[in-house]
Amino acid sequence: MSFSSDSLPLQVATLEDAYAACARLARSHYENFPVASWWLPGHLRRAVAVVYAFARCADDFADEPGLEEPARLARLADWRTRLGSGATGHEHHPVFWALADVFRQHPLSPEPFEKLITAFEMDVKKNRHGTFNDLIFYCRHSANPVGEILLRLFGGWTEIRGHGSDAICTALQLANFWQDVTVDTKKNRLYIPQEDLARFGVSEEKVFQGPVSDPLKKLMVFQINRTWNLFEEGRSLLSDAPVGLKKELRLVWLGGTEILRKIEAQGYDVWSRRPVVSKMDWLRLFGKMCLGVPGPVGGRG
Repeated sequence: MSFSSDSLPLQVATLEDAYAACARLARSHYENFPVASWWLPGHLRRAVAVVYAFARCADDFADEPGLEEPARLARLADWRTRLGSGATGHEHHPVFWALADVFRQHPLSPEPFEKLITAFEMDVKKNRHGTFNDLIFYCRHSANPVGEILLRLFGGWTEIRGHGSDAICTALQLANFWQDVTVDTKKNRLYIPQEDLARFGVSEEKVFQGPVSDPLKKLMVFQINRTWNLFEEGRSLLSDAPVGLKKELRLVWLGGTEILRKIEAQGYDVWSRRPVVSKMDWLRLFGKMCLGVPGPVGGRG
């Protein structure tokens, strides 16, 4: 079983124990992007793991089975209260003790962390999105704050970099949605905008049950293409990011776009098989990352 929020001790004895608990949580989860990779500077690797643990636990409150809505919202409200308490309110909790230390060392504000909690509250309360703009609003809370936090940790936040970061983070979130269509429908969640279902003449029942059909394929082609556009919009950040973040960011970009390639390679059919990035894929992507900025997207396929 993965190390999850339920496995976190309620208290730890030392600050180092707090950091260690966050690092274990960060290492234990599959994602389409590396978490606190070894080539990050050591002190920032620790901080990134803490940020991940904060978000992972809150996500578990919203997502994992066994909780009713009031209990989920109560846990998220407690998370928000603890965040607001700062260094004086961690009570030796591993995530918040370590996070308070991260706040002391780096120029971060609670605002992007609060946005993440808002996104998880939206997950509990809302399982459909009417328009693509509605979905983008969700991504501004669920994904974009992570990019802002990373740039600020590296002392590299600018408005221009923020724009590129937002594009990449939103694209990563969307790629995850298209990868997990069948996973999310089991939770009665549908991230494909309702307006797009109508545009392609697809019912919710078809999305929930499959199998792939021509309308479903056209629907997914549309979603994949708009997601590629966002990855391309953020491409300039791969060259412009702070030096210590460039390798991590390139691998993140490659991991997200690899999901799109996987979906394309299986004929846009995410119903018969969930596309995943394998260990061999990651080795190949690592090699690409070492070569520098990924090439033009026009040759994808």
